[in-house]
Amino acid sequence: MPVPPLIFAHRGSSGTYAEHTRAAYLQALADGADGVECDVHLSRDGQLVCIHDTTLDRTTNGSGDVADLTLAELRQLDVSSWKGIGLPSEYGDVSDQFLSFADLLLLLRRAGRPIRLAVELKHPSPFGLRLEEALIAFLMDEGWNPESSMLGSIEVSFMSFNPDSMRQLAESVPHHLLCQLVSDVQPKEVRDALHFGAILEGALITLMRRALKEGEQLVNHQEVGMAGPGVKYIRKHPHRVRRWIQEGVRVRAWTVNKVEDALFLAELGVQELTTDYPARIRAAFESNGE
Repeated sequence: MPVPPLIFAHRGSSGTYAEHTRAAYLQALADGADGVECDVHLSRDGQLVCIHDTTLDRTTNGSGDVADLTLAELRQLDVSSWKGIGLPSEYGDVSDQFLSFADLLLLLRRAGRPIRLAVELKHPSPFGLRLEEALIAFLMDEGWNPESSMLGSIEVSFMSFNPDSMRQLAESVPHHLLCQLVSDVQPKEVRDALHFGAILEGALITLMRRALKEGEQLVNHQEVGMAGPGVKYIRKHPHRVRRWIQEGVRVRAWTVNKVEDALFLAELGVQELTTDYPARIRAAFESNGE
């Protein structure tokens, strides 16, 4: 292929430093990533914060729900030591690593080059679609142009597994920068991750399958301009993904950490890759003559 896919750093260069930290995003810029990806939730006081899980337990020294703490309280948490990696002094110390969405934007504005920002709105959220409303309102206050989706030299795109999120955002966001995320529902993975009782598990799996079907229809009918399938999904449904590309849908694949997957996806025609290791994937394309 003459043009290799764009490379997005998944939660920053999260293979190197703890995800969503200042260090991970600074490393992503140093790695030459074309863009960065982040997940956003709302804090108790309605502030947009960069964290993947609805709870604090996996990636911080705290516990409980993100939505139960204010931004000031979240800033007191250690969000990097769990990774077991020392931080270079130029990336700040442990107390500097938690990022609000505003912090991330400031970091990207200081990058000194154009950069793409892929924002995933996390659902289910205790705030419902107020999350989308808060994000758009914040961006507008910051000077975001809804027609181009540019904020200075930052191009902002929007992603969610929730089709209702996409429909809500479509009122404000350019069609070509709306990305419906899709992933096959694996009941065992849901069960292992959530540890719900059988009735709740069954209800959740039903909802997830319904959301997947609705999401695929949004892509099929081109109500959104982008599709965001995982590597497993693409491996299972390559003909569907190829058809999307042929019909003009832009595909952003996640999470592409293996070189063989990256080369396969590029050959398939996938235009964007999200990876924990942007430098590794870029080097693979360069050495492969892409």
